Amino acid sequence: APSDGTARIDGQDIVREIEPIKEMIGYMSQQFSLYDELTVNENLIFSGKLYGLRGRELNQRRDELIALTHLEPYINRRAALLSGGWRQRLAMACSLMHKPTVLFLDEPTAGIDPVARRELWDLLFEFAGKGMTLFVTTHYMDEAERCDHVGYIYMSRLIVCGEPDELKKMPEVNPPGTRRLDVTCDHVTTALHAMHQLRGVRSATVFGQSMHLLVDEHVKRAQIDEQLRGVGISHAEIHEIGPSLEDVFVELSAQHAGEQRKAA
Repeated sequence: APSDGTARIDGQDIVREIEPIKEMIGYMSQQFSLYDELTVNENLIFSGKLYGLRGRELNQRRDELIALTHLEPYINRRAALLSGGWRQRLAMACSLMHKPTVLFLDEPTAGIDPVARRELWDLLFEFAGKGMTLFVTTHYMDEAERCDHVGYIYMSRLIVCGEPDELKKMPEVNPPGTRRLDVTCDHVTTALHAMHQLRGVRSATVFGQSMHLLVDEHVKRAQIDEQLRGVGISHAEIHEIGPSLEDVFVELSAQHAGEQRKAA
């Protein structure tokens, strides 16, 4: 039993109403947890039987999920011989054999290539479109942007939860008297060091060929251009941007870390 607190899934208490919850949820772990020595087909059949599926119902559900996840070319291949992306598809298919209404996914795209990652999210959106609730943990902020509700956990505590657009409007993320800028230029690592030396720049982070700056309102674009010219960068494109979910996470984490230091 939990040491403290309560939790419910679709109104069901997770301590007192375990059996109906088992039928309701699916779970896909971060580490591949199926049987490497079994084929794709055997893993699906085994997973279905765990939930009491038999005969025609079992075969029909297996066929539905093979079609949905496009696993047909690998149906007789051992799970150990699948690539990372296809192993994740198989794990997802097995977690869906009993038709859960809530699916928990623990970092489902960790360790797979960008194409497989996008294809996996396309599948997740398809499930969501059919009414399934998806509960996803991820370290990728661009994945969090795809969700309609986001919660941030810091040091084992949920520090905020809400819609992405609401979180981006939080005063902690948008300090009064500041604005955020995207600065695109050559030699971005050199530029980053220069920005750290400019008075009024509160934070600067590299994003590909750009920098994202949080600056005081009085910082002018001409000042940024002048600072960059001082390190040999003659041209930069500068425009205002809103905060990203990564900005939300960084700002809130820094705030809570500061509060913990003060309390120590």
